[in-house]
Amino acid sequence: MTKKSSKAVGQRTVIGFDFGKKYIGVAVGQEITGAASPLGSIKANDGIPHWDSLSTYLTEWQPDLIVVGLPLNMDGSAQQLTKDARKFGNRIAGRFGLKVEFQDERLTTADAKEQLFSRGGYKNLKKDNIDAESARLIIESFFQQSYQ
Repeated sequence: MTKKSSKAVGQRTVIGFDFGKKYIGVAVGQEITGAASPLGSIKANDGIPHWDSLSTYLTEWQPDLIVVGLPLNMDGSAQQLTKDARKFGNRIAGRFGLKVEFQDERLTTADAKEQLFSRGGYKNLKKDNIDAESARLIIESFFQQSYQ
């Protein structure tokens, strides 16, 4: 029971998640611009999100697609967190009937910290900011990979 998007590829609204065991970063992006914006983060308990918080983002933004970052090892191999992120994405698909894609997220946290620091120094490096910025980078890398 997947929600059918009436929007064509290239015009969809995308919600991205930077999966973590304690916090899950959230961002929203528009394919038409290829850009995304950080929204915040959702608390999680051992990788299980507070579903009400997650649902609030989905209700507000009505995404056509979900992109979940896959935390791979530097050599591209899977780790336990990779399996947990896949499980998280599959739960979203099952619970909300949305199409879910996965995106390699290697180095996004380092990139997020670097970009946040350059825009606001150390005070900008709050956990919530880093998680949401990582989610933004996951969406934008998905857009870049999809339209090369």
